[in-house]
Amino acid sequence: MICKTCGTEIADKALICYRCGTATSAPVRQPAGPVVRRGGWFVPLLALIALALAGLFMGQAGSGEVPPAVSYTIAAIAAVVLVWWGWQRRSSRR
Repeated sequence: MICKTCGTEIADKALICYRCGTATSAPVRQPAGPVVRRGGWFVPLLALIALALAGLFMGQAGSGEVPPAVSYTIAAIAAVVLVWWGWQRRSSRR
């Protein structure tokens, strides 16, 4: 057999050319393509809002007075994140 790249005569059962290292057959497996993620701004934005609200919550917790709006907003953000996470997992299984 003759190497397609460098023209060297190699054995018929050779997997690669001993001179240039080129494979004599096509690869069995192809490398995986890049993973494309969608919605890259949603999670960081929610995390930033949650950190700001947690800072307000901690500031008020020291004095013993926590406004109910802060607690409800943190719970709502947690619920939105959980629903979004479940939706992402479900859509990735399809």
